[in-house]
Amino acid sequence: MNFIWLEDFKALAATGNFSRAAEERHSSQPAFSRRIRALEEWVGTELFDRSSQPARLTEVGEWFSGIAQELITRVERVPGDARRMAEASSVTLRFASTHALSFTFLPRWLRGLESQTTLGPVQLVSDVLQRCEALMLQGQVQFVLSHAHHQAQGALDAEPYRSARIGEDVLIPVSAPDALGQPRHPLGGTDRAAVPVLRYSEESGLGRILRAVLERRLEAFPVQHVFTAHLASVLRTMVLDGRGLAWLPQSLVQEDLDQHRLVNAAGSEWQVPLEIRLYRAHEVLGRAADAFWKSATGVA
Repeated sequence: MNFIWLEDFKALAATGNFSRAAEERHSSQPAFSRRIRALEEWVGTELFDRSSQPARLTEVGEWFSGIAQELITRVERVPGDARRMAEASSVTLRFASTHALSFTFLPRWLRGLESQTTLGPVQLVSDVLQRCEALMLQGQVQFVLSHAHHQAQGALDAEPYRSARIGEDVLIPVSAPDALGQPRHPLGGTDRAAVPVLRYSEESGLGRILRAVLERRLEAFPVQHVFTAHLASVLRTMVLDGRGLAWLPQSLVQEDLDQHRLVNAAGSEWQVPLEIRLYRAHEVLGRAADAFWKSATGVA
């Protein structure tokens, strides 16, 4: 029995029209009819009453309809079931992390966990939040690490996904200093000229948070968006070059602030507190990944 026949059966059962069902299955009508007849020969009796138009399911056809759907559903589940069985015995941890945390928080955090428990091999994909979320939704990673804010909910902030707060950060509006050590591009300064702002792209998780938290407040200020990128590290380089003001994670720019390469460009009321969250799927991850989750959230 060819499983293609089951999809053919479903298409014909839905329409009763051989021509339309063949077109839906991207097949010629003679070839489609031969496959339906081959299925009936395999079952041992006719599944369709061809004496009327549209064709109708016979009594056996009605019974077989449930069998066919059950077989199709079972076959569709095989890859996922096989992957879950493989993961149950796998010791490899598969992460997706936003770029900023991959370079700053993640290495220190894993090192701290390794001092308390044994970690297996780690596979890391570093990307923008939108792509990290997609990898989790597709089941390609077990964990996602990202910044989060309660006003900017994402695809993983709902069932069946779970998350735990494992750290904190803050977005700080920063600028390169002028000759006197003051921000070259202050927000809300006495000069009413438009402030050049470097912003995040739509794919960026930090951009999502800034739009949700500050966008309406910024409308009251003369600002000019002069550069857009999805990486905080790229915006940092542009700020250091004196191109404008940007909101950057403290974890990324603390050394720059300490060395006075960057300075605060606005008051503390313009800072945005962030959570660093670890996301996971609700389903069983496998022994190694479940043990890691318990260790990581226990530390938190």
